[in-house]
Parts: sequence; structure tokens; C-alpha cells
Amino acid sequence: MKDAADSHPQLDKLPRHVAIIMDGNNRWAKAKKLPGVAGHKAGVESVRAVIEVALRQGIEALTLFAFSSENWKRPQEEVNSLMELFTWVLKREVKRLNKYEVRLKIIGDRSAFSPELQKLMARAEAKTADNQRMTLIIAANYGGRWDLLQATQKLAAQAAAGAIDPASLTEEQLAAELSLKDYPDPDLCIRTSGEQRISNFLLWQLAYAELVFAREHWPDFRQDAFFATLQDYAQRQRRFGGRATPSTKE
Repeated sequence: MKDAADSHPQLDKLPRHVAIIMDGNNRWAKAKKLPGVAGHKAGVESVRAVIEVALRQGIEALTLFAFSSENWKRPQEEVNSLMELFTWVLKREVKRLNKYEVRLKIIGDRSAFSPELQKLMARAEAKTADNQRMTLIIAANYGGRWDLLQATQKLAAQAAAGAIDPASLTEEQLAAELSLKDYPDPDLCIRTSGEQRISNFLLWQLAYAELVFAREHWPDFRQDAFFATLQDYAQRQRRFGGRATPSTKE
């Protein structure tokens, strides 16, 4: 990691888990009269920049929305380029993740990816499994509705087998079947490029997350921009549906 984040002070109030919708790669490339894939490649540098700041600040988990279940509808050439870039990143970045003790986890429906890419995903996860400084979660072929559906299907199968009583199901039981079951819900969700929606991302888990809609396209969202959103978060008062008091810090 570079040292650009050295000038950022340590914040007292931090999210444990940050989720980011990385938007604007194509718009960034178009503005520069470059092919769309150039924007996606430039976005890899932003991923590194955000990881750098997250590590220095001590954030526990970082979830990045890399490829949604709807992104298959994009032009085939762009999809192919994204798959090639994903393959390249998985082959290249594992050594870097291990150096900085970052564990990689990939969530989403892997069945649509090529066998080679699925093997690379599993291999990268296995090679970083013992790292404990931070978890980097990549959402690939992921959709919030898919996540809720697959969790419901698992619970329905358990109910059909007589293992659970449907009438007694709790939120905790449903959450335990979701893709992020081993991690705290995101405290902060950022979307870049000015769009103000969550686009089927972590529908259950973002119920009480603080939202930030950044103006920068993802390739321009580097250390200073991410730190600014963390400063914004630190000034907010989280109520979780309750009423805040002067002494409330969260």
C-alpha cells in the first residue's frame, strides 16, 4: 500500500463495516474518451486506495459491489472484459492481500461464472483465510433479492424436513442464512458517481446503515474522498429507530 493515507488523522468514531457500490467506471471512461474497460481498470486503483485507508483506520470489514446479478444484461464485450479483469485481479492481488493480512471473501451466485474463475475464487479465499486484520468482501453476481430468496429456500427446506417451525421463525434465523451471516451489518454504505439508490445491494443488511452518495466517479474515489466519507459518518448520530438524547453517541 502507498503512504498517501499517512496524513489522515485517526478517527475516534468509525464504522465496523463499510459497504460500497462502485459506480461510474463507464462514465469516467466516456468523459475521457476511453473505452469502458479503461474505467474498470482505473477502478482497481480506487479499490487499493480504499483498502489502504480502511486498514489504517482499523475498519473490520469492507464489502465492494463488483458485479450485480443484473450486470449480465450489459453488452457481451463489456461482460467479457469484466470477467477478464476479475480473473487478472484474482491472480495478481492475493499476494498483496496476504502482505497486509487481509482476508478475502466472495459472496454471490458463483454458478454463472466459468469453472476457471470459480477455481480462482476458491483458491484466493483459501490462500487468505488465516488473515485477520480486515476482511475484504467482494459481491459478484450478487443481488439482495437473490440473497433473501436463497436464505428463504434454505429455511423452507428445513421446515419441510420438520427441523424448524415456520411460525416460530425469527429475524436472527433468517439473517443466519444470508451471505454476510458471519459479519456485522454495514454501518455505512457509500455509492459513488452521484446516483442515489442502493440498486438491489444488501437489502436486508442495510436496514439501518448510514448512506453517503458521493459525487466522484469510482475511478476518482481515492484516499481523500473515502476519508471524507468516514469523517461525515463520524459526525452523524445513529438512532436505530429510537430517539436520540444529548448523551447518545451511537
